Amino acid sequence: MNGAEAMLWTLTGSGVSTCFANPGTSEMHTVAALDEVPGMRGVLCLFEGVATGAADGYGRMADRPAAVLLHLGPGLANGLANLHNARRARTPLLAIIGDHATYHKRFDAPLESDIEGLAGTVSGWVRRCARSADAGADVAEAVAVAMDPPGQVATVILPADVSWSAGAGPAPAIPPRPRSQVPGEVIGAVAAVLRGGEPCVILLGGTGTRRPALVAASRVARATGARLLAETFPARHERGAGIPPVDRLAYLAEMAVAQLDGTRHLILAGARAPASFFAYPEKPGSLVPDKCQVHVLAGPGDDVHGALAALADLAAPGTTRSGAHDAPGAASSARQPERPALPDGDLTGHSAAAVIGALLPERAIVCDEANTSGLALPAATAGAPPHDWLTLTGGAIGQGLPLAAGAALACPERPVLALEADGSAMYTISALWTHAREQLDITTVIFSNRSYAILNMELERTGAPPAGHAARSLLDLSRPGLDFTAMAEGMGVPASRAETAAQFAEQLRRALAEPGPHLIEAAIPPFS
Repeated sequence: MNGAEAMLWTLTGSGVSTCFANPGTSEMHTVAALDEVPGMRGVLCLFEGVATGAADGYGRMADRPAAVLLHLGPGLANGLANLHNARRARTPLLAIIGDHATYHKRFDAPLESDIEGLAGTVSGWVRRCARSADAGADVAEAVAVAMDPPGQVATVILPADVSWSAGAGPAPAIPPRPRSQVPGEVIGAVAAVLRGGEPCVILLGGTGTRRPALVAASRVARATGARLLAETFPARHERGAGIPPVDRLAYLAEMAVAQLDGTRHLILAGARAPASFFAYPEKPGSLVPDKCQVHVLAGPGDDVHGALAALADLAAPGTTRSGAHDAPGAASSARQPERPALPDGDLTGHSAAAVIGALLPERAIVCDEANTSGLALPAATAGAPPHDWLTLTGGAIGQGLPLAAGAALACPERPVLALEADGSAMYTISALWTHAREQLDITTVIFSNRSYAILNMELERTGAPPAGHAARSLLDLSRPGLDFTAMAEGMGVPASRAETAAQFAEQLRRALAEPGPHLIEAAIPPFS
């Protein structure tokens, strides 16, 4: 068995069954080994940023890693933006980077580069495999490290001669480390803070935005009067009818400051202390209010649900673990079913959100990179049937379409809805080809406002001088206009264009009812 075969057998034995790939010459023995390892599904992506984003979406929904196979340093560099998003999402992900043969590196061939340096910017663990005999053990350790709570990118660098050389064998899977239990004295101290009568906010992040943790946090909030907020860009937020609702901390710093105004105790449950996304002249970077104490109930790698449940038992002894009060007649904390009426008239960001809220299927997975066009989406979908919402965790745009591919492959029985801004879509538009090739049940909505609208907004907020023609031109996408229906159909995805709310509703209903990929270009004005 050669090193490549040992690597793939070890991956499948460790529960890794999908490999997103954009391979090159150095990875050809790994490509050939796919025919020898039937338990590994290879998924071709036409750009490395699609492969890495898809691996992120897969890991978020499967709670186990996919592999991504990339070609040398430049291939890794092309995929770095979505590996950055995966790092911020704390996604378990295994990156396999092919390299030149060990004896060839001294020639400084054109594709030679510092792979370790590049990988270190996004990886929690990096190892160069030195011998084919080590390939199995190195990969088994990489999978375990990727799964190490709260999850991270683990990178294995596999030289070409290590891949093709014999003398290798698969290694046994390494059990992942469980999440750390929060000490009782920490939970007791937070319970005492909550009983102190001062305004408290519990900020949820990581696994704190999954249903069990939300139920426990809701028990605490109802018993103590604490307010619940979720981090601005949760990796995976379970929401909808039957699930306790929680608002997200606003993206705009001034709105987040208003949400936290008056808070005297900020309790972190899987989240970090909030800071503004960017610096602005004469404005503070920290969003923690003055005179507010920060308390860490649970870190991202801790058992966040367990800590919240134990806190609820201390702070809310009159409630059950289901979130309902033992006392008869108490109101439920779960969100009640509610859908907007289907709108008519012009298609705007608000009317498009109402259509999505009215038609969102049960158990849908929503990959949200709508940016400014999605401001009305949270309210419009809050009472829709239960669903998962995946967001742009690291702020590096070009994530939504690849993320949807990975989520659809992780959960093939669930419909996926990709909500995508037009400018962001162009970063990784070739993901549509993978949607079609794999016949994934993904409905993509492109919010086509012909502008980098968020940058037009930020141009004013940063205090830059008033924008003239040259500045505005850099943020305009109308010269020439982008034809997303033509691009989608050219890659095998059926597509349509909606210019009214009624057209959008008809097209979305049809796309959701038919299996396989679809794209709808929703023509809307900016900030509508």
